[in-house]
Amino acid sequence: MSETLLSSRNLAFELYEVLDAEALTQRERFADHNRETFDAALGTARSIAEKFFAPHNRKGDEEEPEYVDGAATLIPEVKPAVDAFLEAGFLNATRSFEQGGMQLPTLLSQACFAHFQSANVGSSAYPFLTMGAANLIESFGSEEQKQRFLQPMIDGRFFGTMALTEPHAGSSLSDIRTRAEPAADGTYRIKGNKIFISGGDHPLSENIVHMVLAKLPDAPPGVKGISLFIVPKFLVNDDGSLGKRNDVILAGLFHKMGYRGTTSTALNFGDNGDCVGYLVGKPHAGLSYMFQMMNEARIGVGMGAVMLGYAGYLYSLEYARERPQGRLPDGKDPTAPQVSIIQHADVRRMLLTQKAYVEGAFDLGLYSARLFDDTQTLATEEQRQQAHELLDLLTPIVKSWPSEFCLKANELAIQILGGHGYTREYPVEQYYRDNRLNPIHEGTHGIQSLDLLGRKLTQNKGAGLKQLTRLINECCERAAAYESLNALRQPLEHLAARLSSVTLALLGDLMQGKVNEALANSALYLKVFGHTVIGWRWLEQAIRAEQGLARGNSADADFYRGKLQAARYFLTWEVPGCHHELALLEARDDTCLAMQDNWF
Repeated sequence: MSETLLSSRNLAFELYEVLDAEALTQRERFADHNRETFDAALGTARSIAEKFFAPHNRKGDEEEPEYVDGAATLIPEVKPAVDAFLEAGFLNATRSFEQGGMQLPTLLSQACFAHFQSANVGSSAYPFLTMGAANLIESFGSEEQKQRFLQPMIDGRFFGTMALTEPHAGSSLSDIRTRAEPAADGTYRIKGNKIFISGGDHPLSENIVHMVLAKLPDAPPGVKGISLFIVPKFLVNDDGSLGKRNDVILAGLFHKMGYRGTTSTALNFGDNGDCVGYLVGKPHAGLSYMFQMMNEARIGVGMGAVMLGYAGYLYSLEYARERPQGRLPDGKDPTAPQVSIIQHADVRRMLLTQKAYVEGAFDLGLYSARLFDDTQTLATEEQRQQAHELLDLLTPIVKSWPSEFCLKANELAIQILGGHGYTREYPVEQYYRDNRLNPIHEGTHGIQSLDLLGRKLTQNKGAGLKQLTRLINECCERAAAYESLNALRQPLEHLAARLSSVTLALLGDLMQGKVNEALANSALYLKVFGHTVIGWRWLEQAIRAEQGLARGNSADADFYRGKLQAARYFLTWEVPGCHHELALLEARDDTCLAMQDNWF
Protein backbone atom coordinates (compact mmCIF):
# COMPACT_ATOMS: atom_id res chain seq x y z
CA MET A 1 0.00 0.00 0.00
CA SER A 2 1.40 3.39 -0.99
CA GLU A 3 1.97 5.96 1.75
CA THR A 4 -0.17 9.07 1.50
CA LEU A 5 0.64 11.08 4.65
CA LEU A 6 4.44 10.99 4.79
CA SER A 7 7.21 8.51 4.15
CA SER A 8 7.71 6.32 7.23
CA ARG A 9 11.23 5.50 6.01
CA ASN A 10 12.09 9.17 5.74
CA LEU A 11 10.63 9.81 9.18
CA ALA A 12 12.78 7.05 10.68
CA PHE A 13 15.81 8.49 8.88
CA GLU A 14 15.17 11.92 10.36
CA LEU A 15 14.45 10.74 13.89
CA TYR A 16 17.09 8.06 14.30
CA GLU A 17 19.86 8.84 11.80
CA VAL A 18 19.87 12.64 11.49
CA LEU A 19 18.43 13.99 14.74
CA ASP A 20 19.32 11.12 17.11
CA ALA A 21 15.99 11.01 18.91
CA GLU A 22 17.16 8.05 20.98
CA ALA A 23 19.80 10.22 22.63
CA LEU A 24 16.97 12.19 24.24
CA THR A 25 16.10 9.12 26.32
CA GLN A 26 19.36 9.66 28.22
CA ARG A 27 17.85 12.83 29.70
CA GLU A 28 15.96 12.45 32.96
CA ARG A 29 12.63 13.71 31.64
CA PHE A 30 12.54 11.15 28.84
CA ALA A 31 14.23 8.25 30.61
CA ASP A 32 11.08 6.11 30.58
CA HIS A 33 11.04 6.17 26.77
CA ASN A 34 12.93 4.28 24.10
CA ARG A 35 12.65 3.73 20.37
CA GLU A 36 9.84 1.23 20.90
CA THR A 37 7.66 3.72 22.78
CA PHE A 38 8.48 6.41 20.21
CA ASP A 39 7.51 4.14 17.33
CA ALA A 40 4.33 3.06 19.12
CA ALA A 41 3.23 6.70 19.42
CA LEU A 42 4.04 7.32 15.76
CA GLY A 43 2.10 4.22 14.72
CA THR A 44 -0.93 5.31 16.72
CA ALA A 45 -0.79 8.78 15.18
CA ARG A 46 -0.62 7.36 11.68
CA SER A 47 -3.52 4.99 12.37
CA ILE A 48 -5.82 7.68 13.79
CA ALA A 49 -4.89 10.14 11.05
CA GLU A 50 -5.66 7.61 8.34
CA LYS A 51 -8.86 6.33 9.96
CA PHE A 52 -10.47 9.50 11.31
CA PHE A 53 -8.85 12.58 9.74
CA ALA A 54 -8.02 11.77 6.11
CA PRO A 55 -11.46 10.42 5.09
CA HIS A 56 -13.27 13.74 5.64
CA ASN A 57 -10.55 16.07 4.33
CA ARG A 58 -12.35 16.58 1.02
CA LYS A 59 -15.80 16.79 2.63
CA GLY A 60 -14.59 19.43 5.06
CA ASP A 61 -13.44 21.47 2.08
CA GLU A 62 -16.63 21.05 0.07
CA GLU A 63 -19.00 21.53 3.01
CA GLU A 64 -17.31 24.34 4.87
CA PRO A 65 -18.50 25.61 8.27
CA GLU A 66 -21.76 27.53 8.26
CA TYR A 67 -23.12 30.36 10.39
CA VAL A 68 -26.46 29.15 11.78
CA ASP A 69 -28.42 30.93 14.52
CA GLY A 70 -25.36 32.75 15.84
CA ALA A 71 -23.11 29.67 15.94
CA ALA A 72 -20.68 27.86 13.66
CA THR A 73 -21.62 24.39 12.44
CA LEU A 74 -19.19 21.73 11.20
CA ILE A 75 -19.63 18.49 9.32
CA PRO A 76 -20.31 15.64 11.80
CA GLU A 77 -17.06 13.78 11.03
CA VAL A 78 -14.87 16.40 12.71
CA LYS A 79 -15.83 15.68 16.31
CA PRO A 80 -15.16 11.90 16.26
CA ALA A 81 -11.77 12.64 14.71
CA VAL A 82 -10.86 15.23 17.32
CA ASP A 83 -12.20 12.99 20.09
CA ALA A 84 -9.99 10.13 18.86
CA PHE A 85 -7.03 12.52 18.93
CA LEU A 86 -7.86 13.49 22.52
CA GLU A 87 -8.50 9.95 23.68
CA ALA A 88 -5.13 8.79 22.34
CA GLY A 89 -3.41 11.47 24.43
CA PHE A 90 -1.91 13.60 21.67
CA LEU A 91 -3.28 16.86 23.09
CA ASN A 92 -0.92 16.36 26.05
CA ALA A 93 1.84 14.41 24.34
CA THR A 94 4.60 16.52 25.89
CA ARG A 95 3.04 17.02 29.31
CA SER A 96 4.31 15.10 32.31
CA PHE A 97 2.95 11.75 33.42
CA GLU A 98 1.65 13.49 36.56
CA GLN A 99 -0.47 15.77 34.37
CA GLY A 100 -1.83 12.83 32.44
CA GLY A 101 0.49 13.34 29.50
CA MET A 102 2.82 11.06 27.55
CA GLN A 103 5.97 13.00 28.57
CA LEU A 104 7.23 12.68 24.99
CA PRO A 105 9.95 14.94 23.59
CA THR A 106 8.62 17.76 21.45
CA LEU A 107 10.53 16.17 18.58
CA LEU A 108 8.29 13.10 18.79
CA SER A 109 5.15 15.12 19.45
CA GLN A 110 5.83 17.18 16.33
CA ALA A 111 6.48 14.02 14.31
CA CYS A 112 3.20 12.54 15.51
CA PHE A 113 1.24 15.72 14.80
CA ALA A 114 2.69 15.88 11.28
CA HIS A 115 0.50 12.91 10.37
CA PHE A 116 -2.65 14.83 11.33
CA GLN A 117 -1.55 17.95 9.45
CA SER A 118 -0.94 15.90 6.32
CA ALA A 119 -4.23 14.00 6.65
CA ASN A 120 -6.48 16.99 7.38
CA VAL A 121 -4.97 20.36 8.14
CA GLY A 122 -8.40 21.91 8.75
CA SER A 123 -9.56 19.56 11.49
CA SER A 124 -6.12 19.31 13.10
CA ALA A 125 -6.09 23.08 13.71
CA TYR A 126 -8.58 22.87 16.60
CA PRO A 127 -6.38 20.81 18.97
CA PHE A 128 -3.30 22.66 17.71
CA LEU A 129 -4.68 26.03 18.81
CA THR A 130 -5.79 24.53 22.10
CA MET A 131 -2.30 23.25 22.83
CA GLY A 132 -0.84 26.70 22.26
CA ALA A 133 -3.43 28.47 24.42
CA ALA A 134 -2.99 25.92 27.22
CA ASN A 135 0.78 26.35 27.15
CA LEU A 136 0.32 30.11 27.37
CA ILE A 137 -1.85 29.87 30.49
CA GLU A 138 0.52 27.34 32.02
CA SER A 139 3.48 29.68 31.52
CA PHE A 140 1.95 32.97 32.61
CA GLY A 141 -1.43 32.38 34.27
CA SER A 142 -2.13 32.52 38.00
CA GLU A 143 -2.77 29.35 39.97
CA GLU A 144 -6.46 30.20 40.08
CA GLN A 145 -6.53 30.68 36.29
CA LYS A 146 -4.76 27.38 35.77
CA GLN A 147 -7.29 25.55 37.88
CA ARG A 148 -10.28 27.27 36.29
CA PHE A 149 -9.17 27.18 32.65
CA LEU A 150 -5.98 25.19 32.09
CA GLN A 151 -7.05 21.94 33.69
CA PRO A 152 -10.26 21.65 31.62
CA MET A 153 -8.13 22.33 28.52
CA ILE A 154 -5.72 19.56 29.48
CA ASP A 155 -8.76 17.34 30.00
CA GLY A 156 -9.97 18.18 26.49
CA ARG A 157 -13.20 19.77 27.74
CA PHE A 158 -12.24 23.36 26.83
CA PHE A 159 -10.56 24.41 23.58
CA GLY A 160 -8.55 27.59 22.97
CA THR A 161 -7.84 30.34 20.45
CA MET A 162 -5.63 33.40 20.01
CA ALA A 163 -7.49 36.66 19.32
CA LEU A 164 -5.11 39.31 18.01
CA THR A 165 -6.18 40.76 14.67
CA GLU A 166 -8.62 43.67 14.39
CA PRO A 167 -10.35 45.00 11.27
CA HIS A 168 -8.53 48.33 11.12
CA ALA A 169 -5.11 47.14 12.28
CA GLY A 170 -4.35 43.80 10.59
CA SER A 171 -0.85 42.75 11.59
CA SER A 172 -0.11 46.13 13.19
CA LEU A 173 -0.83 45.07 16.77
CA SER A 174 0.34 48.38 18.20
CA ASP A 175 -2.83 49.89 16.74
CA ILE A 176 -5.39 47.58 18.36
CA ARG A 177 -8.41 49.30 19.91
CA THR A 178 -9.93 46.53 22.03
CA ARG A 179 -10.26 47.91 25.56
CA ALA A 180 -10.28 46.34 29.01
CA GLU A 181 -11.93 48.27 31.84
CA PRO A 182 -11.23 47.15 35.44
CA ALA A 183 -14.29 45.91 37.35
CA ALA A 184 -14.85 46.00 41.11
CA ASP A 185 -14.46 42.23 41.46
CA GLY A 186 -10.92 42.19 40.04
CA THR A 187 -11.98 41.07 36.58
CA TYR A 188 -12.16 43.26 33.47
CA ARG A 189 -14.81 44.20 30.97
CA ILE A 190 -13.57 43.68 27.42
CA LYS A 191 -14.92 45.65 24.46
CA GLY A 192 -13.75 45.37 20.86
CA ASN A 193 -13.79 43.40 17.64
CA LYS A 194 -11.44 40.68 16.43
CA ILE A 195 -11.31 39.09 12.97
CA PHE A 196 -9.75 36.04 11.33
CA ILE A 197 -9.90 34.16 14.64
CA SER A 198 -9.30 30.53 13.72
CA GLY A 199 -11.41 28.17 15.79
CA GLY A 200 -13.26 31.14 17.31
CA ASP A 201 -16.49 29.16 17.39
CA HIS A 202 -17.35 25.47 16.92
CA PRO A 203 -19.31 22.68 18.62
CA LEU A 204 -16.31 20.50 19.50
CA SER A 205 -15.90 21.40 23.18
CA GLU A 206 -17.87 22.55 26.21
CA ASN A 207 -16.14 25.91 26.24
CA ILE A 208 -13.73 28.01 24.19
CA VAL A 209 -11.01 30.00 25.95
CA HIS A 210 -9.98 33.05 23.94
CA MET A 211 -6.54 34.54 24.59
CA VAL A 212 -7.27 38.19 23.82
CA LEU A 213 -4.97 41.18 23.41
CA ALA A 214 -6.47 44.44 24.68
CA LYS A 215 -5.42 47.76 26.20
CA LEU A 216 -6.11 49.08 29.69
CA PRO A 217 -7.29 52.68 30.20
CA ASP A 218 -3.84 53.77 31.37
CA ALA A 219 -1.96 51.88 28.65
CA PRO A 220 1.06 53.60 27.09
CA PRO A 221 0.95 53.89 23.29
CA GLY A 222 2.20 51.19 20.98
CA VAL A 223 3.06 47.57 21.72
CA LYS A 224 4.17 48.45 25.26
CA GLY A 225 0.55 49.14 26.13
CA ILE A 226 -0.89 45.72 25.24
CA SER A 227 -2.20 43.37 27.92
CA LEU A 228 -3.31 39.74 27.69
CA PHE A 229 -6.68 38.47 28.89
CA ILE A 230 -8.45 35.14 29.21
CA VAL A 231 -11.96 35.57 27.82
CA PRO A 232 -14.07 32.38 27.92
CA LYS A 233 -17.11 31.76 25.76
CA PHE A 234 -18.90 30.60 28.91
CA LEU A 235 -18.03 31.82 32.38
CA VAL A 236 -16.75 29.14 34.74
CA ASN A 237 -18.09 28.83 38.28
CA ASP A 238 -15.89 28.29 41.32
CA ASP A 239 -16.77 24.59 41.34
CA GLY A 240 -15.66 24.22 37.72
CA SER A 241 -19.14 24.02 36.24
CA LEU A 242 -20.14 26.25 33.34
CA GLY A 243 -21.92 29.48 34.16
CA LYS A 244 -23.73 31.89 31.89
CA ARG A 245 -22.73 32.72 28.33
CA ASN A 246 -20.12 35.47 28.29
CA ASP A 247 -20.69 38.55 26.18
CA VAL A 248 -18.72 37.15 23.24
CA ILE A 249 -20.73 37.12 20.02
CA LEU A 250 -19.92 35.30 16.80
CA ALA A 251 -20.52 38.06 14.26
CA GLY A 252 -19.88 35.87 11.22
CA LEU A 253 -17.58 33.52 9.34
CA PHE A 254 -15.03 34.25 6.65
CA HIS A 255 -15.13 32.10 3.52
CA LYS A 256 -11.58 31.11 2.61
CA MET A 257 -10.03 29.70 -0.56
CA GLY A 258 -8.53 26.87 1.50
CA TYR A 259 -8.18 25.58 5.07
CA ARG A 260 -11.97 25.60 4.96
CA GLY A 261 -12.41 23.01 7.69
CA THR A 262 -11.12 25.49 10.28
CA THR A 263 -13.63 28.18 11.18
CA SER A 264 -12.34 31.70 10.59
CA THR A 265 -14.46 33.99 12.70
CA ALA A 266 -15.32 37.57 13.44
CA LEU A 267 -15.90 37.98 17.17
CA ASN A 268 -17.50 40.91 18.99
CA PHE A 269 -16.50 41.33 22.62
CA GLY A 270 -18.72 43.35 24.93
CA ASP A 271 -21.54 44.43 22.62
CA ASN A 272 -23.79 44.31 25.69
CA GLY A 273 -21.20 45.78 28.05
CA ASP A 274 -20.69 42.58 30.02
CA CYS A 275 -17.77 40.66 28.51
CA VAL A 276 -15.73 39.31 31.42
CA GLY A 277 -11.98 38.94 30.99
CA TYR A 278 -9.17 37.89 33.32
CA LEU A 279 -5.80 39.63 33.18
CA VAL A 280 -2.88 37.26 32.57
CA GLY A 281 0.35 38.27 34.28
CA LYS A 282 1.31 41.91 34.52
CA PRO A 283 -0.47 44.84 32.87
CA HIS A 284 1.01 46.03 29.55
CA ALA A 285 3.17 42.89 29.17
CA GLY A 286 0.67 40.97 27.07
CA LEU A 287 2.50 40.97 23.76
CA SER A 288 5.65 39.53 25.29
CA TYR A 289 3.52 36.72 26.72
CA MET A 290 1.61 36.20 23.50
CA PHE A 291 4.86 35.79 21.57
CA GLN A 292 5.14 32.35 23.13
CA MET A 293 1.90 31.23 21.46
CA MET A 294 2.68 33.18 18.31
CA ASN A 295 6.06 31.49 17.93
CA GLU A 296 4.53 28.08 18.57
CA ALA A 297 1.92 28.90 15.94
CA ARG A 298 4.57 30.09 13.47
CA ILE A 299 6.44 26.81 13.77
CA GLY A 300 3.15 24.95 13.51
CA VAL A 301 2.18 26.88 10.38
CA GLY A 302 5.56 26.04 8.87
CA MET A 303 5.06 22.36 9.61
CA GLY A 304 1.54 22.50 8.24
CA ALA A 305 2.94 23.96 5.02
CA VAL A 306 5.50 21.15 4.92
CA MET A 307 2.89 18.46 5.34
CA LEU A 308 0.58 19.87 2.67
CA GLY A 309 3.56 19.97 0.33
CA TYR A 310 4.48 16.45 1.40
CA ALA A 311 0.97 15.10 0.74
CA GLY A 312 0.98 16.65 -2.73
CA TYR A 313 4.42 15.26 -3.49
CA LEU A 314 3.49 11.71 -2.50
CA TYR A 315 0.27 11.84 -4.52
CA SER A 316 1.94 13.18 -7.65
CA LEU A 317 4.76 10.65 -7.27
CA GLU A 318 2.31 7.76 -7.19
CA TYR A 319 0.39 9.27 -10.10
CA ALA A 320 3.56 9.66 -12.17
CA ARG A 321 4.46 6.02 -11.60
CA GLU A 322 1.05 4.78 -12.71
CA ARG A 323 0.07 7.19 -15.51
CA PRO A 324 1.16 6.02 -18.99
CA GLN A 325 1.60 8.80 -21.52
CA GLY A 326 3.85 9.33 -24.53
CA ARG A 327 7.23 7.87 -25.32
CA LEU A 328 10.79 8.96 -24.64
CA PRO A 329 12.28 11.49 -27.09
CA ASP A 330 14.40 8.83 -28.77
CA GLY A 331 11.42 6.50 -29.21
CA LYS A 332 10.50 6.67 -32.90
CA ASP A 333 8.04 3.79 -33.01
CA PRO A 334 4.48 5.13 -32.54
CA THR A 335 3.20 1.60 -31.95
CA ALA A 336 5.51 1.04 -28.97
CA PRO A 337 3.82 1.01 -25.56
CA GLN A 338 3.52 4.32 -23.77
CA VAL A 339 5.81 4.87 -20.81
CA SER A 340 4.77 6.01 -17.37
CA ILE A 341 5.28 9.75 -17.09
CA ILE A 342 7.92 9.35 -14.40
CA GLN A 343 10.19 8.23 -17.24
CA HIS A 344 10.08 11.73 -18.74
CA ALA A 345 12.99 13.91 -17.61
CA ASP A 346 10.89 17.01 -16.97
CA VAL A 347 8.50 15.09 -14.72
CA ARG A 348 11.50 13.80 -12.78
CA ARG A 349 12.69 17.40 -12.49
CA MET A 350 9.37 18.43 -10.96
CA LEU A 351 9.33 15.44 -8.60
CA LEU A 352 12.92 16.04 -7.55
CA THR A 353 12.18 19.70 -6.89
CA GLN A 354 9.26 18.72 -4.68
CA LYS A 355 11.37 16.16 -2.82
CA ALA A 356 14.11 18.72 -2.23
CA TYR A 357 11.65 21.30 -0.93
CA VAL A 358 9.45 19.13 1.28
CA GLU A 359 12.11 16.82 2.74
CA GLY A 360 14.45 19.74 3.35
CA ALA A 361 11.71 21.69 5.12
CA PHE A 362 10.56 18.58 7.01
CA ASP A 363 14.08 18.16 8.37
CA LEU A 364 14.19 21.81 9.48
CA GLY A 365 10.81 21.56 11.21
CA LEU A 366 11.86 18.50 13.18
CA TYR A 367 15.26 20.05 13.91
CA SER A 368 13.49 23.05 15.44
CA ALA A 369 11.38 20.70 17.59
CA ARG A 370 14.54 19.04 18.88
CA LEU A 371 15.98 22.47 19.61
CA PHE A 372 12.92 23.18 21.75
CA ASP A 373 13.63 19.98 23.70
CA ASP A 374 17.15 21.30 24.20
CA THR A 375 15.80 24.58 25.60
CA GLN A 376 13.96 22.57 28.26
CA THR A 377 16.17 19.60 29.08
CA LEU A 378 19.84 20.30 28.39
CA ALA A 379 22.05 20.02 31.46
CA THR A 380 23.00 23.64 32.07
CA GLU A 381 21.24 26.98 31.87
CA GLU A 382 23.91 28.21 29.44
CA GLN A 383 23.24 25.29 27.07
CA ARG A 384 19.51 25.80 27.30
CA GLN A 385 19.93 29.50 26.55
CA GLN A 386 22.07 28.76 23.51
CA ALA A 387 19.40 26.43 22.15
CA HIS A 388 16.78 29.12 22.74
CA GLU A 389 18.84 31.71 20.87
CA LEU A 390 19.27 29.45 17.85
CA LEU A 391 15.59 28.45 17.82
CA ASP A 392 14.55 32.10 18.06
CA LEU A 393 16.74 32.96 15.06
CA LEU A 394 15.42 30.07 12.98
CA THR A 395 11.72 30.61 13.76
CA PRO A 396 11.08 33.09 10.89
CA ILE A 397 12.68 30.57 8.52
CA VAL A 398 10.72 27.62 9.90
CA LYS A 399 7.53 29.60 9.34
CA SER A 400 8.18 31.32 6.03
CA TRP A 401 10.45 29.10 3.93
CA PRO A 402 8.07 26.10 3.85
CA SER A 403 5.12 28.45 3.34
CA GLU A 404 6.72 29.66 0.13
CA PHE A 405 8.55 26.65 -1.24
CA CYS A 406 6.27 23.81 -0.16
CA LEU A 407 3.52 25.83 -1.83
CA LYS A 408 5.68 25.73 -4.97
CA ALA A 409 5.84 21.97 -4.47
CA ASN A 410 2.02 21.87 -4.49
CA GLU A 411 2.06 23.86 -7.72
CA LEU A 412 4.39 21.29 -9.29
CA ALA A 413 2.16 18.44 -8.09
CA ILE A 414 -0.73 20.03 -10.02
CA GLN A 415 1.51 20.35 -13.07
CA ILE A 416 2.45 16.68 -12.97
CA LEU A 417 -1.20 15.65 -13.01
CA GLY A 418 -1.78 17.90 -16.02
CA GLY A 419 -5.45 18.56 -16.72
CA HIS A 420 -6.45 16.35 -13.84
CA GLY A 421 -4.36 18.46 -11.46
CA TYR A 422 -6.61 21.46 -11.39
CA THR A 423 -9.86 19.51 -11.14
CA ARG A 424 -11.54 18.92 -7.81
CA GLU A 425 -11.72 15.20 -8.53
CA TYR A 426 -8.07 14.99 -7.46
CA PRO A 427 -6.68 16.22 -4.12
CA VAL A 428 -3.67 18.24 -5.29
CA GLU A 429 -5.69 21.36 -6.08
CA GLN A 430 -7.04 21.38 -2.52
CA TYR A 431 -3.54 20.96 -1.10
CA TYR A 432 -2.52 24.03 -3.07
CA ARG A 433 -5.50 26.09 -1.92
CA ASP A 434 -4.98 25.01 1.69
CA ASN A 435 -1.30 25.84 1.55
CA ARG A 436 -1.80 29.24 -0.07
CA LEU A 437 -3.01 30.57 3.27
CA ASN A 438 0.25 29.77 5.04
CA PRO A 439 2.36 32.58 3.53
CA ILE A 440 -0.13 34.88 5.32
CA HIS A 441 -0.94 32.89 8.48
CA GLU A 442 0.88 34.12 11.61
CA GLY A 443 2.79 36.92 9.91
CA THR A 444 3.48 37.37 6.21
CA HIS A 445 6.85 36.84 4.55
CA GLY A 446 7.42 40.58 4.76
CA ILE A 447 6.80 40.64 8.50
CA GLN A 448 9.02 37.59 9.08
CA SER A 449 11.81 39.13 6.99
CA LEU A 450 11.67 42.38 8.95
CA ASP A 451 11.78 40.36 12.17
CA LEU A 452 14.79 38.37 10.97
CA LEU A 453 16.90 41.20 9.57
CA GLY A 454 15.69 43.97 11.84
CA ARG A 455 15.67 42.12 15.16
CA LYS A 456 16.62 38.44 15.34
CA LEU A 457 20.12 38.71 13.89
CA THR A 458 21.34 41.14 16.51
CA GLN A 459 19.65 39.67 19.59
CA ASN A 460 22.09 38.97 22.43
CA LYS A 461 24.92 40.40 20.36
CA GLY A 462 24.24 38.03 17.49
CA ALA A 463 24.54 34.88 19.61
CA GLY A 464 22.09 32.88 17.49
CA LEU A 465 23.76 33.90 14.22
CA LYS A 466 27.19 32.97 15.57
CA GLN A 467 25.87 29.53 16.51
CA LEU A 468 24.31 28.99 13.11
CA THR A 469 27.50 30.04 11.33
CA ARG A 470 29.51 27.62 13.46
CA LEU A 471 27.10 24.75 12.80
CA ILE A 472 27.19 25.32 9.03
CA ASN A 473 30.99 25.47 9.06
CA GLU A 474 31.24 22.29 11.12
CA CYS A 475 28.86 20.51 8.76
CA CYS A 476 30.96 21.55 5.76
CA GLU A 477 34.11 20.32 7.51
CA ARG A 478 32.53 16.90 8.12
CA ALA A 479 31.30 16.78 4.53
CA ALA A 480 34.86 17.40 3.31
CA ALA A 481 35.70 13.85 4.43
CA TYR A 482 33.55 12.58 1.54
CA GLU A 483 34.97 13.28 -1.89
CA SER A 484 31.54 12.61 -3.37
CA LEU A 485 30.12 15.58 -1.43
CA ASN A 486 32.61 18.19 -2.59
CA ALA A 487 30.32 19.39 -5.38
CA LEU A 488 27.52 19.76 -2.81
CA ARG A 489 29.59 21.34 -0.04
CA GLN A 490 31.28 24.03 -2.07
CA PRO A 491 28.15 25.91 -3.25
CA LEU A 492 26.95 26.07 0.36
CA GLU A 493 30.30 27.38 1.58
CA HIS A 494 30.31 30.08 -1.12
CA LEU A 495 26.74 31.14 -0.37
CA ALA A 496 27.25 31.19 3.40
CA ALA A 497 30.41 33.30 3.07
CA ARG A 498 28.77 35.85 0.78
CA LEU A 499 25.63 35.95 2.92
CA SER A 500 27.79 36.69 5.96
CA SER A 501 29.40 39.62 4.18
CA VAL A 502 26.04 41.02 3.05
CA THR A 503 24.62 40.57 6.55
CA LEU A 504 27.41 42.58 8.15
CA ALA A 505 26.93 45.38 5.61
CA LEU A 506 23.16 45.54 6.12
CA LEU A 507 23.52 45.50 9.90
CA GLY A 508 26.03 48.32 9.52
CA ASP A 509 23.43 50.34 7.61
CA LEU A 510 20.92 49.73 10.39
CA MET A 511 23.38 50.92 13.00
CA GLN A 512 23.91 54.10 10.97
CA GLY A 513 20.18 54.79 10.96
CA LYS A 514 19.56 53.81 7.33
CA VAL A 515 16.62 51.70 8.44
CA ASN A 516 14.30 52.04 5.44
CA GLU A 517 17.13 51.42 2.98
CA ALA A 518 18.53 48.42 4.85
CA LEU A 519 15.15 46.74 5.25
CA ALA A 520 13.66 47.61 1.85
CA ASN A 521 14.62 44.26 0.32
CA SER A 522 14.36 42.17 3.47
CA ALA A 523 12.18 39.61 1.67
CA LEU A 524 15.14 38.82 -0.61
CA TYR A 525 17.32 38.43 2.46
CA LEU A 526 14.83 36.03 4.04
CA LYS A 527 14.83 33.87 0.91
CA VAL A 528 18.64 33.66 0.76
CA PHE A 529 18.94 33.05 4.49
CA GLY A 530 16.33 30.31 4.21
CA HIS A 531 18.09 28.65 1.28
CA THR A 532 21.33 28.72 3.24
CA VAL A 533 19.67 27.03 6.20
CA ILE A 534 17.93 24.41 4.03
CA GLY A 535 21.18 23.86 2.15
CA TRP A 536 22.90 23.15 5.46
CA ARG A 537 20.17 20.72 6.45
CA TRP A 538 20.45 18.96 3.09
CA LEU A 539 24.21 18.64 3.43
CA GLU A 540 23.65 17.12 6.86
CA GLN A 541 21.22 14.63 5.34
CA ALA A 542 23.72 13.85 2.59
CA ILE A 543 26.39 12.99 5.15
CA ARG A 544 23.99 10.62 6.90
CA ALA A 545 23.05 9.07 3.55
CA GLU A 546 26.72 8.42 2.75
CA GLN A 547 27.09 6.80 6.15
CA GLY A 548 24.02 4.70 5.45
CA LEU A 549 25.41 3.49 2.14
CA ALA A 550 28.70 2.66 3.81
CA ARG A 551 26.88 0.31 6.17
CA GLY A 552 26.06 -1.78 3.11
CA ASN A 553 22.37 -2.51 3.70
CA SER A 554 21.20 -3.13 0.13
CA ALA A 555 17.53 -2.78 1.10
CA ASP A 556 18.10 0.89 1.93
CA ALA A 557 20.47 1.71 -0.94
CA ASP A 558 17.82 3.30 -3.16
CA PHE A 559 16.54 5.40 -0.27
CA TYR A 560 20.02 6.79 0.46
CA ARG A 561 20.76 7.41 -3.22
CA GLY A 562 17.49 9.31 -3.46
CA LYS A 563 18.58 11.45 -0.52
CA LEU A 564 21.91 12.19 -2.18
CA GLN A 565 20.23 13.11 -5.45
CA ALA A 566 17.80 15.48 -3.73
CA ALA A 567 20.70 17.07 -1.83
CA ARG A 568 22.59 17.37 -5.11
CA TYR A 569 19.60 19.04 -6.73
CA PHE A 570 19.11 21.60 -3.97
CA LEU A 571 22.77 22.45 -3.50
CA THR A 572 23.71 22.61 -7.18
CA TRP A 573 20.48 23.89 -8.75
CA GLU A 574 18.85 26.02 -6.05
CA VAL A 575 21.64 27.39 -3.87
CA PRO A 576 23.76 29.01 -6.63
CA GLY A 577 20.72 30.96 -7.84
CA CYS A 578 20.72 32.95 -4.58
CA HIS A 579 23.71 34.98 -5.72
CA HIS A 580 21.37 37.08 -7.85
CA GLU A 581 19.43 38.16 -4.74
CA LEU A 582 22.68 38.78 -2.91
CA ALA A 583 23.88 41.03 -5.71
CA LEU A 584 20.71 43.11 -5.38
CA LEU A 585 21.22 43.31 -1.61
CA GLU A 586 24.87 44.27 -2.00
CA ALA A 587 23.91 47.07 -4.40
CA ARG A 588 21.13 48.26 -2.05
CA ASP A 589 18.93 48.20 -5.12
CA ASP A 590 16.11 50.70 -4.57
CA THR A 591 13.84 49.73 -7.47
CA CYS A 592 10.96 48.91 -5.15
CA LEU A 593 11.71 51.49 -2.48
CA ALA A 594 11.93 54.31 -5.00
CA MET A 595 8.68 53.42 -6.75
CA GLN A 596 6.08 56.13 -6.20
CA ASP A 597 2.37 55.70 -5.52
CA ASN A 598 1.25 57.78 -8.48
CA TRP A 599 3.58 55.89 -10.87
CA PHE A 600 1.39 52.80 -10.57
